Parts: sequence; C-alpha cells; structure tokens
Amino acid sequence: MISAPQFANSPAVFGAPTPDRLPGPLEQEIRRIYARSPLYGRRFPLHPDALQWSCYREIPALSKQDIVKEGHQAFFTDYAEIERGLQDKRFEYESTSGTTQGPMTVIMEQGWWDAQTTRAYRASPILSEFADRPHRKCVLAPVGCSSNLCPYEDHPFPHRYFNGTVYLNLSSDPFAFPEAEWDRIVRELQATKPDIIEGEPVYLSLLARAALKRAVSVPSIRAVILTYGKASRQHGRRIAEAFPAPQVDLYGSTEAGYLFVGEAFKDDSRVIDDNAFIELVPWRAELPDVFQIHVTTRGREAMPLLRYHTGDIVQKFPSGFRILGREGGIYFRPDGSLVSPTDVDAVLPADFACWHYSLVQTAADRWDFHYVAEHTAPATVGAALAGLLGAGVRVNAFRKRVIAPAASGKFALLKPLGR
Repeated sequence: MISAPQFANSPAVFGAPTPDRLPGPLEQEIRRIYARSPLYGRRFPLHPDALQWSCYREIPALSKQDIVKEGHQAFFTDYAEIERGLQDKRFEYESTSGTTQGPMTVIMEQGWWDAQTTRAYRASPILSEFADRPHRKCVLAPVGCSSNLCPYEDHPFPHRYFNGTVYLNLSSDPFAFPEAEWDRIVRELQATKPDIIEGEPVYLSLLARAALKRAVSVPSIRAVILTYGKASRQHGRRIAEAFPAPQVDLYGSTEAGYLFVGEAFKDDSRVIDDNAFIELVPWRAELPDVFQIHVTTRGREAMPLLRYHTGDIVQKFPSGFRILGREGGIYFRPDGSLVSPTDVDAVLPADFACWHYSLVQTAADRWDFHYVAEHTAPATVGAALAGLLGAGVRVNAFRKRVIAPAASGKFALLKPLGR
C-alpha cells in the first residue's frame, strides 16, 4: 500500500480520510486541471478510474524551469483565444524572472489575482477585517511589472491610484532612490492615509528610515504586509519604529498566488486553503520537520499548476509553519545542520541595529557580513555569526551604504556558495 503524502492544509479541506485513494476535493481539482490544460496530459496521461496515491506520486512535479522551457503557450489548447482575451482584458499577463533568471510569462484570468488576495486576507486574523470592505493600501516593491494591466507607469500622483491601492515607486532598487524621490514617496504616503502598507521588506525598512528622518508618522496604518521577499527581524524592528502596526508575513508568487499567511516572526503561518493544496515533500532525512513544497492551485482557469515545485523550504512547528526561504538561500554546516536567516537574526547582539544585511560566503570557512546601518557594528557581531556558522569559520563585517539587489530586484539575506 502506498501511503498518503503529507499536506500542509487543514485536514478539514479533504473531508473524510481515504487510506488508498485521493480525497474527493483533491482528485476533482486534478481532473479539472487536466481538462483545462493540455500540458499535463502530455506529461502524464490519467486513467478514468478513481485516483490512488500511487498514481498521484507518479504525476511529475512541475518546476519553474519546465514552465520557461515549455513556454506559457503550452498550457492552452487554443492560444489565439488567449491573445484575443488579452486584447479585450479578459486575461492578464505578468512577466517575471524571479529566481529562475529567465523570463517567465504568467497568464491569469481577469480578476483572479484580486480574488485570491481577498481569500488570503480572510485567512489572516490581522487582515480579515479588510477582506470584504474598501480600504486604502500603499505598495513599495520591485518594479518587475510587464503587463497589459501594469500599474507602474510614470504618472503623477494620484493617477497611480488603482482600486484603493497606490504604487509608490517608479523604479527598483531603493538604495538608488535620491532624497527627492523619498520626499515624494513619503508625501504620497501621508496623502493617501493607508490602512495597509505592503512591500518587500528591504524597501519598507528604507521607507521607515526615510519617514523617521523626516519625523513623519502615518497613524492611519493598521497593518504592514511583508511580502515579495524574506524578511529579517532587523527589517521588522526598523519598520515598527516608524509604523507601529501588526506585521503580516504573506508568502506566494506571481505564478501560484498567495499560499501561506501568518503573523510575521511568529512561526504560525498557515496555508490559504481556498487558494491551493500544498504537499509537504521530505527534504533531508536528518531534518524531519523541514520540507520542500509542491503546490496544486485551486479554481484557476488560466495556467493552473499541478504539483508545482516552488523551490522554497518550510519548517513545521506546533504553532504553524515558518518559511525558511529559497533552497539556495539556506546553509548547511559540515555536520549537516541547517542555518537559515532566522538563525542569523537570533544570534545578532541586542545592541546591533541595521536597515538591511546580507551574509555572503566567500570560501569554505570565510564569510562577509554586509550591513547598512547608522552606526558601526560592535565586534561581537562577527564573533556571534562565526559561532553560528561552525568551528573554524571567520566572519568579516563591512558597513555599507548600499547593498545591491539581484537582477530580479530581490534581495538575499543569506548567500552560501553553490553546493
């Protein structure tokens, strides 16, 4: 008998347990995905009988590289119909490089992104009050948009105000924003009086620096959403100094939508059950509570994803899940034990404060700790990090004015050498 895989979803989503065959909601979604997209039938034909777990495990996982290689057209029987839908706004598209470093086009049915965002808000005790009523939001994040509905245009405020949301920045890399640009962003933030601010953690940390420098407060803010990238506690603390509101960790991707939501730094993230089924795939035998994830989207019309390997790692706790980050952004000591950005945060001394950092491995036993801060780090920072990384490791700390993002506009907290 093939045992059922683990899922991160609430058991209630699947209904009554079925030892051998797939639960009804999962099988129904898989068959809908096969009906909507010819890609999956070409990869692995399904028989008409009730699906057993042995059959489910044979369905090949889909990777980002697969999508790039096959092309988004492979998801559709008649792509000419999709092109017509793009012209009359029945479909939307986003082009994203993400961490694949190759262009990936994502097709969405009109309204899907907003609908799945609403479901994500409903799943969060902090955001649920905003899910079904009008509210104001400001967004500060990488400008990677290439879409038929792209909000990032060089329009003056308030013409960048779309459905209650203001997109604050016109370009990526917040370290490159001149002071005049921060003046404009802070003024627009004050003028909007948002209920929510949402952004990539480094961007929001530097926004907090700009607001504090200008002695500006925005008392209307009732929630801060950290998304688009992995947040450190240093980011969270700096943001809270300027915007003292509850912080939410909202994890997802352009192609899959939002998948987990929880209070930031509380290890209580939960699956947004109405958006996806999330399979927990054992990663390493010595880490039984750490998993890769395979995502099967729910209710998606255009480009549904089945057993999609996101490349992210999660850790299970009694309180929920912690998103550890990208597979390539996790370090393993010589003894096989794991170091994630959360562990780095935990060993930084209490008297150390920065707007952003990046811990970069340069050799087997050498690391550089780059940080942007108002003051030079105490000597205890290097010693604490060296102790975390393993015996014989040396860490050099460098205070920087700028830490450049990757080509995608994203930042990395931990950069081990390629394994």
